[in-house]
Amino acid sequence: MIHPTAEPGTPDPFTEHRRLLFATAYRMLGSVSDAEDILQDAWLKWSAADRDDIRHPKAYLVRTVTNLALNRLTSAAVTREAYVGPWLPEPWLTTPDIAEETELADTVSMAMLVVLETLNPVERAVFLLREVFGYSHAEIAEVLERPEPTIRQIAHRARQHVQARRPRYDADPARRDTVTRSFIAACQGGDLNAMMELLAPDVIAWSDGGGKVTAARKPLHTPSHVARWILGVLAKPGQASLKIHPASINGEQGVLFTLSGHPLGALTFDLLNNQIHRLRLQVNPAKLNGVREGFGE
Repeated sequence: MIHPTAEPGTPDPFTEHRRLLFATAYRMLGSVSDAEDILQDAWLKWSAADRDDIRHPKAYLVRTVTNLALNRLTSAAVTREAYVGPWLPEPWLTTPDIAEETELADTVSMAMLVVLETLNPVERAVFLLREVFGYSHAEIAEVLERPEPTIRQIAHRARQHVQARRPRYDADPARRDTVTRSFIAACQGGDLNAMMELLAPDVIAWSDGGGKVTAARKPLHTPSHVARWILGVLAKPGQASLKIHPASINGEQGVLFTLSGHPLGALTFDLLNNQIHRLRLQVNPAKLNGVREGFGE
């Protein structure tokens, strides 16, 4: 991305706040590629703006990105109605230490992104700006150009909604690492019993192929069904060069599948009492940009 030129010796606000802007767009949209598009559009607006009229560059940029994301979410709703099979957010290959950053911990996880999908666009914007980035109700009212009392009501409703749906899970890195490696060993060995032992009795698995590649069109239930489906997919012909790697995905330990050196799928899961309760497999090629770039393609 090209950035506008700042005055000599002065940090450019867009570059300075790019991390925050990307984080805002990604959480709003659940898509790395869409978030990058939003940042490009925001930069175009920023580069064309009269800087003398912008008293607070950070607030201007956050407002621009938020409103661009809201517009995209509105148009995306129609597309998602016709989506083939379950819709999952686009995974993001992160550095292993990113989960230690307060700003990114938990709120960037796949579990949270899925919960955010159940909010309407405005509720999502208010929740993120308030609960994740710490904006006041007055500041959010200015960003969204709505009365402050309305923002307070939306914030309260969104917070209750998220709290009611937020899954309980164990984010301890050591436990996740142990389960991840056991999961990979079961996959590589085709060990059905070992796989089933890792899955909770109430396990649910979703796979997102978007109609482009083979994936389960409905959620899968029970350890036997989920384990047999996973091992069946891995045993398909033509996958002799399939590799399975532990990877930091959305700030948590997950699994990356590669074929001939190219990302083929990304798996994330919710862990509780050393068992996998929720499992999400993203195999839609159009939604692997976030792991493809990080993997080095």
